[in-house]
Amino acid sequence: MSNWWSLKWNEMKKNKHSYVLLAPYMILFAVFTVLPVIMSMILSFTYFNMLEFPKFIGWHNYSRLFLEDDIFLIAIKNTILFAVITGPVSYIACFVFAWIINELTPKLRAFMTLVFYAPSISGNVFFIWLMIFSGDRYGIANGFLLKLGILMEPIQWLKEEKYILAIIILVQLWLSLGTGFLAFIAGLQTVDRSLYEAGAVDGIRNRWQELWYITLPSMRPQLMFGAVIQITTSLAVADVSIALAGFPSVNYAAETIVTHLIDYGTTRFEMGYASSIATILFIIMLGTNLIVQKLLRKVGE
Repeated sequence: MSNWWSLKWNEMKKNKHSYVLLAPYMILFAVFTVLPVIMSMILSFTYFNMLEFPKFIGWHNYSRLFLEDDIFLIAIKNTILFAVITGPVSYIACFVFAWIINELTPKLRAFMTLVFYAPSISGNVFFIWLMIFSGDRYGIANGFLLKLGILMEPIQWLKEEKYILAIIILVQLWLSLGTGFLAFIAGLQTVDRSLYEAGAVDGIRNRWQELWYITLPSMRPQLMFGAVIQITTSLAVADVSIALAGFPSVNYAAETIVTHLIDYGTTRFEMGYASSIATILFIIMLGTNLIVQKLLRKVGE
């Protein structure tokens, strides 16, 4: 063990300039990311209302979550359904659009990248969808369907349970071409073009083989980064749900783990219970990321 520490210490001294440059980021990451996660996990075992000192209650918050809180079970179901649909679809869409746009001329590529990326960096764009799915006959969707004779009277799109989740999924997919999309564009730009020539010599005959055996393996870091971003986004849905369906939504049709967390953390101030919700979400995100990363390592094999 002493030899191991000695080797590590010598390696650190040898690369001390790198550690000095990394130190500011690592300190900020530890203070604002690692420490809050640890504190949240500790608070999840307490009763804490922000007025009194936290009181240790063991596993009570977790048993309450899964055995007494029916709304949390609805939130888990909605979140998983949302993630299963929007995560893979948006991830594939980001890559496909990036792959197509990468084949364009530089000026056209820059313009199309801005067009596809713009919705994710715009301000409050939800009012557009509120206009589309307005519940009166002046709403764009209702007006169009009434004009075609498909509807006889307007539908309350964002007030009827059976439509709410589907609409939120649609809007989230529209907003999904964000950071992951840019990462894929950047990754495609860095692929060594000589690899394609070498691949042609080795027997690669079409674009699909080029994609699987050259392009995707060459941009594994970007694929991993995009996967983390898409998983985090799909599991942390809240703004879209609140903006379109309200808070809370009708019969909790659009309730997600994060909206449930917001409810207990910022409305009821039950910080211990909110911390247990956050811990469950963290475990789900971590587990999903590990599974996806294992799958991505098999790309090109």
